[in-house]
Amino acid sequence: MRLRNVKGAKEEIAVSEYVTQSPQEWKGKWSGYFGAAAPLYVEIGTGKGRFLTTLAEMHPEIHYIGVEKYASVLIRAIEKRKERADLKNLTFLAVDAEILPDIFAAEEVDRIYLNFSDPWPKDRHARRRLTSREFLARYRQFLKPGGELCFKTDNQALFEFSMQEAKETGWELTEVTCDLHHSPYAEGNVMTEYEEKFSALGNPIYYMKAKSMSGTSL
Repeated sequence: MRLRNVKGAKEEIAVSEYVTQSPQEWKGKWSGYFGAAAPLYVEIGTGKGRFLTTLAEMHPEIHYIGVEKYASVLIRAIEKRKERADLKNLTFLAVDAEILPDIFAAEEVDRIYLNFSDPWPKDRHARRRLTSREFLARYRQFLKPGGELCFKTDNQALFEFSMQEAKETGWELTEVTCDLHHSPYAEGNVMTEYEEKFSALGNPIYYMKAKSMSGTSL
């Protein structure tokens, strides 16, 4: 994936009040970070931030963390966040998803969102997909038993791969559709910027929700 470099993005992120610096220090203490106990929802690959900012506005009773490793993308989410400086239930992390078990303690996270993740189409790159069994194992390290993984994509091959990986590693698929916007799960769906553009062309959005079951492993 080639991204246009945004000059000064890394420097601004490093001092932004909307980005949690040294997040490993809050492992097991995220309720204290936000100042109260509440469900914790994490979006991995938060992109330009509209999805999570909208959810944080809609649900002040939930704590949200957006994870984005690309500075040139995260800086756009920070710009949106500045427009809603009053939001107290949202922060961003400038980290790679591979280190999330170092940031969240066991059973600390209630839900994970994956929206239009990089499909890494070549077979040799399958382990890099955020729905690979390697990443699913990482998520289990900090998701609560019964915690949820919500996944949306426009890529049919990635969707089929993701369902298979989830099934083979003991996750329970509770919601599945190949056309989200014309399904029973459309109500309450918050669209990302990409999703809005893509669906406007009449293309389907693939969606699944999987539950992390206790006592299961790879």
